Amino acid sequence: MQSPTNSIQNDSLIHPQGFYIMGLISMPYTNVYVMFLTLLYVISTISNCFVICIICIDHHLHVPKFIAVGNLAVVDLVLSTSLILAMIKIYLFKDNFVEYKLCLVQMYMYYSFLTLEAFSIAVLAFDRLVAICFPLRQNAINSSTTMTVIVAAMWALSHGVTMLAVSTMTYLSFCNSVQVSSYFCDYAPVFRLACNDVSLQWTIATVLILVCNVVPLSFIVLSYTCILISVFQMKNVESRFKALATCTEHLILVAIFYIPMCIIFMIGLFRVAINQDLRIVGLSLCSFIPPCTNPIIYSLKTKELRSRVYFLFQRTFHVQRHSIRPHNK
Repeated sequence: MQSPTNSIQNDSLIHPQGFYIMGLISMPYTNVYVMFLTLLYVISTISNCFVICIICIDHHLHVPKFIAVGNLAVVDLVLSTSLILAMIKIYLFKDNFVEYKLCLVQMYMYYSFLTLEAFSIAVLAFDRLVAICFPLRQNAINSSTTMTVIVAAMWALSHGVTMLAVSTMTYLSFCNSVQVSSYFCDYAPVFRLACNDVSLQWTIATVLILVCNVVPLSFIVLSYTCILISVFQMKNVESRFKALATCTEHLILVAIFYIPMCIIFMIGLFRVAINQDLRIVGLSLCSFIPPCTNPIIYSLKTKELRSRVYFLFQRTFHVQRHSIRPHNK
């Protein structure tokens, strides 16, 4: 049995050669929008690579807080990269066909690092919780070893859950349409095209939403509840403002990532009717704006990081000046 897309049939399962990405095709000025996302990606790449390099070079930054910050920068970089190259191919070079296996790889990369993004922001809340609520035991509770173990466990869980979810796609048959109503090989829009039972995929999609949003967001809310209780127990008003000020940038990160992401995922979970292009634009902005703003709002505004950047530049300039001086003589 052959479909219009030269399907491959294995043990009664029909796997197509690939899928056609149809999201944003009908939206006016799609090219301009993709160029805007590309600009966000360039800014994200430069700023995140800068943060990663500074943290790797300067051993003074090899502490729990900046292990978490460096991890977030890596996740931001891979998350945005997993989408932008395919979008340039689809919308700027007008080639919207994605091979079946490549589609599964893109699906895996995007959702594993989207989940990691949620967990990485939650880990930063853990760092603030320990620093404010347990200042005298901070080094004992949140050591570099502890943070490394947390980050490693987070990566293992995110990739494990996503690998399980994507592997279930191979049990689906696609005997009718292969046109995906999204801007990439999105999990739910792809399995909705299957012509056999997709109840397992719906269950896993629900679990992914819980893992990616509800669990880390609940931890963040609980952390800040403990932080507020601890802050208002401080007798010095200046100390209260100083403690809360250290949380401002992180709360902005939480709002930028979680508010639109939760709205979009809840719409998908409860199957609320919404304009498809509007959903896709919202989801794509959720995927590109946080990786772009995270290093600018949080990492580069951190006092310790700025001071180390200034020190490294000053030392580099000093070495270069002394290396040039004998040559001029």
